[in-house]
Amino acid sequence: MFDLDGTLILSNRKLGSYDAIPGAAEALRHLDDLGVPWIALTNGSAYASRVQAPRLREVGLPVPDEKLFTPNSVAAKVIADGGYEKVLVLGTDGVVDALEELGVTCVPPSGDHKDCDAVYIAWHPDCSMPHIHAACEAVLDGAAFLTASDVPFFATKEGRSFGYSCAINGAVSRVTGLEPQPTGKPSAHALDFIADQLGIAKEDVGVVGDDATAEMQMAREGGAIGIAVTSGSTSAEEWAQQPANKTPHVVIENIGELAARMGLG
Repeated sequence: MFDLDGTLILSNRKLGSYDAIPGAAEALRHLDDLGVPWIALTNGSAYASRVQAPRLREVGLPVPDEKLFTPNSVAAKVIADGGYEKVLVLGTDGVVDALEELGVTCVPPSGDHKDCDAVYIAWHPDCSMPHIHAACEAVLDGAAFLTASDVPFFATKEGRSFGYSCAINGAVSRVTGLEPQPTGKPSAHALDFIADQLGIAKEDVGVVGDDATAEMQMAREGGAIGIAVTSGSTSAEEWAQQPANKTPHVVIENIGELAARMGLG
């Protein structure tokens, strides 16, 4: 499983343009030639896979729509499994579109949220205090508190950028006294989803990424194989300083080295 930002691409902070990381396209094609199954799971929730995957292909990455997943993909399963019928969504139109395509009934923060049994916080750069107030009220009334991501940073062309969902989560958590349940990495939900999509045991999943919390913590806690890259937010020196629960099994410069380092041919 590949992360996107810092692993396959670097975007700008507004997510308006992408650059493929050198060697990424060749590495994916090599895995295809070897018959090694792979998917990409980003913690970015701004776009549905059918919108984002073509943009990846435009910069040369051979990522089919059906191999790209987001926290919204996982959230739809968590929401269905939890029996949640109406979800208050703090997110862009892209977030709502992705969830509705997956069968989720979404309510905007400006709507009537009294009957919502879950709150989902995702990429929401236009968040306002009334939106936070609506989310807090719903959570205090007993709605489940879900989020796409609670990881504070992601790698961009301009350097480290902060994730909107993490900041909004912090406000809701401070008011309600409750912590959000992430659907993206490093949650157990995400790793279970990845293993199901690949059709293999979690212990056989290679988690490739640039973030110690999002990818390596998920790999370590779930018994998967953590493969860290230095092409994103974490340098080789920083990888060497991670605590045991975030220490990768392997560190490579970028995914162009992946097949050789992992003995894949």
